[in-house]
Parts: sequence; structure tokens; C-alpha cells
Amino acid sequence: MAILNLDLGERSYPIYIDSGLINKTDLLSSHIRAKRVCIVTNDIVAPLYLDSLKTKLTDFDVDEVILPDGEAEKNLANFEVIISHLLTYEHGRDTTLIALGGGVIGDITGFAAACYQRGIDFIQIPTTLLSQVDSSVGGKTAVNHPLGKNMVGAFYQPKAVFIDINSLTTLPVREFNAGMAEVIKYGVLGDKAFFLWLEDNITAIKAGEKQVLAQMIEKCCQCKADIVASDEKESGVRALLNLGHTFGHAIEAEQGYGKWLHGEGVATGMVLAAKLAVAMNLLEVSEFRRIEELIAAFDLPITAPKNMGFAEFIRHMRRDKKNIAGKLRFIIPTAIGQSEIRDDVTQDTLQEIL
Repeated sequence: MAILNLDLGERSYPIYIDSGLINKTDLLSSHIRAKRVCIVTNDIVAPLYLDSLKTKLTDFDVDEVILPDGEAEKNLANFEVIISHLLTYEHGRDTTLIALGGGVIGDITGFAAACYQRGIDFIQIPTTLLSQVDSSVGGKTAVNHPLGKNMVGAFYQPKAVFIDINSLTTLPVREFNAGMAEVIKYGVLGDKAFFLWLEDNITAIKAGEKQVLAQMIEKCCQCKADIVASDEKESGVRALLNLGHTFGHAIEAEQGYGKWLHGEGVATGMVLAAKLAVAMNLLEVSEFRRIEELIAAFDLPITAPKNMGFAEFIRHMRRDKKNIAGKLRFIIPTAIGQSEIRDDVTQDTLQEIL
């Protein structure tokens, strides 16, 4: 088992990575302070793991909220479903929420935990690659709004993260590939050696070799933990983790949440950010091609939707959370393994690449 620690002083917590962690409930139980637990999951994950998890939490009074699956369900209406359940069943401040699912479940459960009675404990059990390498770590919680992704939320850290690699065996290929976009992001933004390792291990990753997956997930979590520990609320370096997201969030919002998976939007967003860097003479064309080829190797989209041009992108980008004083800010790769935040991108350059 790999155990990482996200160092945030009194809000520090462990990240466990292993096969079969969902069944290691003694470890899970040690992070639950009181006797009441509410598991939040969805109608895809519940039949796979919910009963098994509940039967092992015999020392606790456990109930559950089962939401519909999909990015479109990460909304204020389902946030209210969770809150209403907690109130109806008289959960108190000593309840622990467990987020059992992918990024949608983790985000909405964490936001509910942040808000219910001004804050209760929650634990992340991410079951998708994307949530394991990215969204379950770092305490970003939110729901979507029709006008923008993750616009209603809070920074709120979990008590622990349990990453069970075995859950990836039940993950559809499209969802796995979407998670690879966030994996590749870490290599592009700040770790050239990891990018090269990914290039060398494409076949093993696609084959689901557990040792390779464990190594890959641990690397991503360590990278994110290091960045979050130095900038918890994204006032500086943490913004680099949004590489590809300015374009990607625009695609998701314009197309309708769920039509493009989040990782698919990020994949295309990274290609567009790299294309922007080339246009600004910040990135060599040869490095752009390598980024594009690695993304394409996992059957991820590398071109924007045909119904989106400059006008559609700019409408959503103006609402981006990274913007300061009305200036659009972009994360730009300047080399494989290097990136920076820029607010000097001209509209002419944007129009050129879009």
C-alpha cells in the first residue's frame, strides 16, 4: 500500500492507494469519528460496491443517498437532495459523509459536507481514474450552474482519501481514457520525466497492468498534494493545475454537461492551450506534436466541437474563475514539463487558433 500525506497543518490527511481498499474497512473506520455514516453514491456505482461497503461498516449506523449518474446531475437540485436526506434522518454534526463514486459524487458530497450545519466530516472513495488522480485530492468541492462549471462551491478538505485500484476494472474504456487526460496534464505542466514515462508505458496502461497503474496514480496524487500544500486556495501556483480547463470548461458548458466528459474537454483544452503557446512563440512545434500524439494515443478528442468558434468560447471564458480584473488568464505550456499563467493573450491570437 502507498500512503501519501497532504500537509495542510490541522487539516492534513492521508491518501491511501492499494488494491482492495474498499474491503479494508478497519482502516476506513479509523477515520470515522462517531457512529453515523451517510454514503453518497450513484445508480451505476451502487450496484457494484454499496452493499459490500455497508455490510463491512457494522459498527456504524449507515444510510445512503443514491443519485442519478452523470455530469448533468452535479447541480443544486441534487445538492438539496443530499441536504434534505440528512435533515429528514436527523443527522448531526457528528455524521461522516462518504463519497463513493467518481468526480461528480466527490464534488457534490464534499460541497454538502462543507455546508451541512456549517461543516461535517467527509471521506473520499473515488472509483474512476479521473477522480483518483485529480478531483478527490485537494478539497475543491462544487456543483455546476447552467452558465458555468463548478461556479457554486467551497474549498473543503476530506478526512482521508481511499483509492482502490480494483475499481478501475469496472470502469468503461471511455471513462478510463477521460481520466488519462488529467494524468497527462501533470506531465505537461511540470514533470517532463513523467511525460516520457507515460509515452513509454502507453501499452501497459491501456492493458490495465496494476503495478503500472498504481505507480501512475501515486505520481499524480503526489504532484497534486505538493501543489495544494503550497497553495490550498489557488492564489498562485495551484492555478497551473487548470491547464486545459479554461477551454475544456467552455466546451462542457456549451455542449451541455455530460455530452463531453470532463476529461475529454480537458484533453482538447490542453491541445488548444499548446496551440496557443505555439502561436505566441512560447512552445516548439515538435513539443506540441508530442503532446497531441500522447493525448490521441488514448482515443481522446484533440479538436474543438465543430459548432464552437471564437464567439462561443469567449462567452464562457469571460466567466472563468481564474480571471482577474476582467483579464482572461490562460495556463500555457512553454515546454513539456513547464507551464506558466499568462494574461496577455490577445483576442486576435485566440481567434487565430479557434
